[in-house]
Amino acid sequence: MEYAYRQAAESDIQALTGIYNAAVVAGGSSADTTPRTIEQRRAWLDSHKAPYAVFVTEAVRGDGTRQVVGFSALSVFYDRAGYNGVTDLAYYIAPEWQGRGVGTFTLRSLLDEARKRHMRKACGIIFADNAGSIALMHHFGFTQFGLMPAAATDSTGTMRDMSYWYLDL
Repeated sequence: MEYAYRQAAESDIQALTGIYNAAVVAGGSSADTTPRTIEQRRAWLDSHKAPYAVFVTEAVRGDGTRQVVGFSALSVFYDRAGYNGVTDLAYYIAPEWQGRGVGTFTLRSLLDEARKRHMRKACGIIFADNAGSIALMHHFGFTQFGLMPAAATDSTGTMRDMSYWYLDL
């Protein structure tokens, strides 16, 4: 399967919301405890002003048809001028597409975008027991710089530790 990566558009809101809400309901990868509405996801998308942005990953079939199978974002790390050039990363993959290389493709593409946008550091904040995301952090050379025990609950009510990762770009 071939994958493509592009900046998200208004027409992607439904797919972004569906993929994100699947992660929220499943638990283990978001501290949102209830699904988000289309309007909430639209506001989130609209909040990403240059150099920050939201992107979609598409599966491209042999006949050229495309399906959104994941999304990712470069977001403000901390809203103070001294942190310009540091970005908070996020990525979510549709459940049925996990374990098929989409996460690796998506994070590689997201890091390429961060570099093109002159970011100097990328940070990931991940539940410490999220084995897939932790493996991606290691794969791309991120360094863990912190662990906050019992920091957040997810939609299942499970209290989770948060791990903090960075990569110099």
